Amino acid sequence: MRKVSMLLLSLMLSAAMLAACSGNKTAEENKTGTDSQGTGGTGSKTEEPAKTDDISQKKITIKIHYPLPDQKEARAQEDDKIKRFTEKYPNVTIVKDDWQYSVNEIGIKMASNEAPTFYNTFATEAQMLIEHGWVADISEFYNSWEYKDEMNQLLQNQFIVDGKVYGITQNGYITSTVINKALLDAKQVPLPDMDWSWDDMYNVAKGAADVKKGISGIAPMGKGNESGWNWTNFLFEAGGEIQKNEDGKYTATFNSDAGVKALDFYKKLRWEANAIPQDWALGWSDAINAFQQGRTAMVIAGASDIIDSALNQGGLKPENVIAYPMPAAEKGGKHIGILGGNYLVINPNATKEEQEMAFRYITFDYFTDKGLEALDANIQERKSKNKYYVPAPLNYFSDNSEYAKKINAIYDKYDNVYRYDEKMLSLIDGKPEAQYGTQDFYGAMSNVVQESFSKKGTDSKTQLDATAKLVQTKFFDKIKAQ
Repeated sequence: MRKVSMLLLSLMLSAAMLAACSGNKTAEENKTGTDSQGTGGTGSKTEEPAKTDDISQKKITIKIHYPLPDQKEARAQEDDKIKRFTEKYPNVTIVKDDWQYSVNEIGIKMASNEAPTFYNTFATEAQMLIEHGWVADISEFYNSWEYKDEMNQLLQNQFIVDGKVYGITQNGYITSTVINKALLDAKQVPLPDMDWSWDDMYNVAKGAADVKKGISGIAPMGKGNESGWNWTNFLFEAGGEIQKNEDGKYTATFNSDAGVKALDFYKKLRWEANAIPQDWALGWSDAINAFQQGRTAMVIAGASDIIDSALNQGGLKPENVIAYPMPAAEKGGKHIGILGGNYLVINPNATKEEQEMAFRYITFDYFTDKGLEALDANIQERKSKNKYYVPAPLNYFSDNSEYAKKINAIYDKYDNVYRYDEKMLSLIDGKPEAQYGTQDFYGAMSNVVQESFSKKGTDSKTQLDATAKLVQTKFFDKIKAQ
């Protein structure tokens, strides 16, 4: 995630430094050989005219995506990156903005011109953001970047639409289930095998629940779009789909037999096992907090988010926090979880210079020795504070790359790096989210989940048929043929 432009960009700093020492103001014009580690290379002529405007010499301000106040370790890591970036680009002023992407707020942010120069978003948002014109086409920067072919293509392709690049992947996940082993031990419930099924999940949830103590066996998310997102994993595991595309027409298909089977399983956890929280209307943060506080034995999300919260905020021990693949619908089936990811996208309202500098900032530590050093320092710092480093199961770089080997060598040096079970990693099977109307579908399904948890005896087929009709007429019929 090669040609000429990005090599020129990374050289600009070297050119500027040479100019400062020698007075040669055009030193960068015919150079192409300095890499992001500053190791240098052979010079070569370029067929394209040399750039006359060097943005490393212009006063530029970029407003960056910044972690939330309670994410102290992440903020410290970002502050270190800002320091190193501004040392290389002293002409750049960095403004911190801890606004976190929200589908309900992005339109307002764009209309009021308050959105950061770049901001975070998710795999599901690509098509919607592109259609609204809320992300910049960064193909020029990306295609000229020397490392584009070493990116994790499974993740990066989520933000490449019609051959154009609209975002840079940070990391990704395949939705997993994380188990608090201590709560299972307290009720003498054995850990299931990694190759587990819905029946195993049901038995663990039922056995670990302790209603008198306010402990649930599992906490499926019960409000917000995340509620529909959680449930969709079970739809996929049962063999279902959200929609189908026939000649450019998108039709809802989640009201299938697979959808009924998945919704019936939810109801079984609620009404038969009595395994979900009594206050089941939990959003993403609520469910994660319930797990870190020891109030639920299982929760479903990206594993690294759950584990980081449990270890570094909840004080749970690594040996008691175990990541599992999503359960197969039937024994021996596939462990399908939603493939998602975190992305950084650039504001189309920013100037071309601001967009280019934002791209440089986003990729500043990608594939570099400095990135490795920053990672090592981050893990060391966490260790000094008795904190754990929890890597994402999927990273921006390809698992087969040389860079991945260097990353793993750093992990091997420390005992405060969380390590995923190899069998778990071999079993997870990611399925990309639908690119069209997905968040609208999730929102509609959250109402179905809430009704299923609050009213006993509802008919799953009736519920799903009604919701499919709603989603079809209100959202899917408006999708433009691609």
